[in-house]
Amino acid sequence: MKQILFSAYALEVGGIETALITLLKNIHEKYKITLVLEKKQGIFLEEVPKNIKIITYTPNNNKIKIIRKMCNFLKQQIFKIKYKNKFDYSVCYATYSYSASFVARCASKNSILWVHNDYMNFYNNDENEYKNFFKKLNVEKFKKVIFVSENDKNIFIKNFPNENNKCIKCNNLIDYKKIKEKANEEISDFKENKDIITFINLGRHDEKQKRLSRIIGATKKLNEEGYKFRVLFVGEGEDTKSYKEQAKDTKNIIFIGPKKNPYPYLQKSDCLLMSSDFEGYPVVFIESLILGKTIITTDVSDSKIDIENKYGIVTRKD
Repeated sequence: MKQILFSAYALEVGGIETALITLLKNIHEKYKITLVLEKKQGIFLEEVPKNIKIITYTPNNNKIKIIRKMCNFLKQQIFKIKYKNKFDYSVCYATYSYSASFVARCASKNSILWVHNDYMNFYNNDENEYKNFFKKLNVEKFKKVIFVSENDKNIFIKNFPNENNKCIKCNNLIDYKKIKEKANEEISDFKENKDIITFINLGRHDEKQKRLSRIIGATKKLNEEGYKFRVLFVGEGEDTKSYKEQAKDTKNIIFIGPKKNPYPYLQKSDCLLMSSDFEGYPVVFIESLILGKTIITTDVSDSKIDIENKYGIVTRKD
């Protein structure tokens, strides 16, 4: 049985984590899998199949640079002694984690970098910063680079033409049967109301990327114009407090918090809202389509190809 190592950051609620868990559940009986986490935490931990070994590799974050460098050098040497080229394949699943990149590159000669985000937009279209990010990940040392959207793959090839032959587009796996099944679970903190349109946003509360302030601003504008509707936010993050303050006294905005099973809320809503500045490929697009929900999204990822004039509306980022 071939051995595969996956390296990631943590298993909190999120699109990347959902995709990783789905992938692991689909292949854990065919391969001997080790999962390396930078932080062994998150509500998806209990979803990891029992036959998958979980270990941690946490870099030292000492504020004193020389101590931090010495400690991390020692950690790297210990990891190399135990795991260097011990696996048939190794996958860095958390693109943004430099330690996950090191772990994957060290663990096998067949290392794979999985890119889940539009890093050109993340770095405000600064090509130098974009290139430096991937150079710091040592992208040239990976045997394959997998992208979840055609858009991100094309941007990468434009900036790293010599890496063209190692690039692959692979959509995230989606367990559609499980989504349909879990969407019918009973929930007590939200009631369906067929007399009013319900919009829903699912995801992390992070203004730099998700820009949920756009949804709050649009809600207030439509309230002034007399429309009757409600907006449901399912999730949390570093900007939750700010969003709640912005939405203060706006009665048709409802914050539900993070949910391990968000599908009943999506099932009871009419339309998904995506207000992001950038995305890799939003798993929530597919989840919404599985449940037959219309999508209103900013122009991110492959939305012009997959959503516009088919399943919803693609708007400008304003």
